[in-house]
Amino acid sequence: MSGEPQSRPAGGAVPPAVQQTVRELVDVSPVLVQLGERFAAAGFEAHLVGGSVRDALLAAGGDAAAGGDLDVTTDARPEQVLELLRGWAGSTWNQGIAFGTVGAEVRGTRLEITTFRADRYDRESRNPEVAWGDSLVDDLARRDFTVNAMAVSLGPDRTVTDPFGGLGDLLARRLRTPGAAADSFADDPLRMLRAVRFVAQLGLTPSDDVVEAMTAMSGELARITPERVQAELSKTLLQDSPRAGLELFVSTGLADVVLPELPALRMEIDEHHQHKDVYTHSLTVLDRAIALERADPDAPSPDLVLRLAALLHDIGKPATRRHEPRGRVSFHHHEVVGAKLVRKRLTALRYPKEVVEAVARLTFLHLRFHGYGRGEWTDSAVRRYVTDAGDLLPRLHKLVRSDCTTRNRRRAAALSATYDSLEQRIAELSAAEDLARVRPDLDGNAIMELLDLPPGREVGEAWRFLKELRLERGPLERDEAEAELRAWWAARG
Repeated sequence: MSGEPQSRPAGGAVPPAVQQTVRELVDVSPVLVQLGERFAAAGFEAHLVGGSVRDALLAAGGDAAAGGDLDVTTDARPEQVLELLRGWAGSTWNQGIAFGTVGAEVRGTRLEITTFRADRYDRESRNPEVAWGDSLVDDLARRDFTVNAMAVSLGPDRTVTDPFGGLGDLLARRLRTPGAAADSFADDPLRMLRAVRFVAQLGLTPSDDVVEAMTAMSGELARITPERVQAELSKTLLQDSPRAGLELFVSTGLADVVLPELPALRMEIDEHHQHKDVYTHSLTVLDRAIALERADPDAPSPDLVLRLAALLHDIGKPATRRHEPRGRVSFHHHEVVGAKLVRKRLTALRYPKEVVEAVARLTFLHLRFHGYGRGEWTDSAVRRYVTDAGDLLPRLHKLVRSDCTTRNRRRAAALSATYDSLEQRIAELSAAEDLARVRPDLDGNAIMELLDLPPGREVGEAWRFLKELRLERGPLERDEAEAELRAWWAARG
């Protein structure tokens, strides 16, 4: 069999304990056992590869393994794979068959089975010139990182193949490419963003040549479609601790290409104009928001909207910075500018419209609380805060609390207590008035009947007048609401 341990160019003998770990990974899955038997009976190799092997080895070291589809590589051609799956797999799909990949579902287990490949890349379009291969080692050589370039045979020997030292890199928490990093990233620049994700996801440290290549080749990321960039960026943000990955994203210049508003937060700070390091502050807000998110059993986790808002809530600051007398710095209306920048950037990255609008609204609202002072807001102001936030209110609570990053303990305690007070008032008003569903005291039908109007623009104007009245004064008796509406209508002439 190609890829036997003694042929490893950069690896070494795989320890028996590791062999046993990956054997158990295969043996606990009847689907993998049967798949290996079917392929072996037909004279083909089949190997489990990629993240499944990596995560099993991490689990053996005490780290949690990640779930997901199982990736298998084989010397069988795609049409032969389909034939071997016929009558055994519950379903198959072949959207990736041009690239050698056949998808299958077998009793609830999803598989992606890919023929050995020995591709060459068109470095203009990033599209591979697909060529089938005959060697497992050659197939592993074209993978992104050594920790993903390990395989375990599904044949009876269950041999572990680690030709590029991926196990050693995993143990050393090191991120390397199987070949020269510059060649790997030239083949597929998206791998640079995958490096960012693996730093966040696996706690790996990139080797010097990986960092150097990312820095020198960051501009190549412009060749990747926004949709694929967005998918990788989101995966990074959704990790348990994304900060180290984001720091690599910025320090290598990748962020300058696809999210320039983030590195722009690294504004200079001099002795005459002291102000908070906005970039570091934003990463700290993200850390704190993730902690609050996890502590809330009633909230989704991981929460992409909250994490994007935490990271980007201050991106309006560079454009609004003003040096004031006595060495002060101001960022007036940065929440307004920031909301516009959020919409523009997230739309360019092809985020769904509902995500774009939610992050922009949180950015716009994140400063509102600071007008609360020591609780001077009227009930009307509290109602507007809740109504403007709508279903984003739980996220707004987390964002505002996370944004209070002062090192002054007394000030931090005061801000926390003040926000506690606001949340208490919201709870009390909500109990009395159902703030989550603030509506005018008269609906559209009642407005049309009272003012003898047909459906149209004037009914909408009357509805908005009554909603403003409801926000200002709280619930009204029907007679009072009707009297106010008649007076408003009469004043319009």
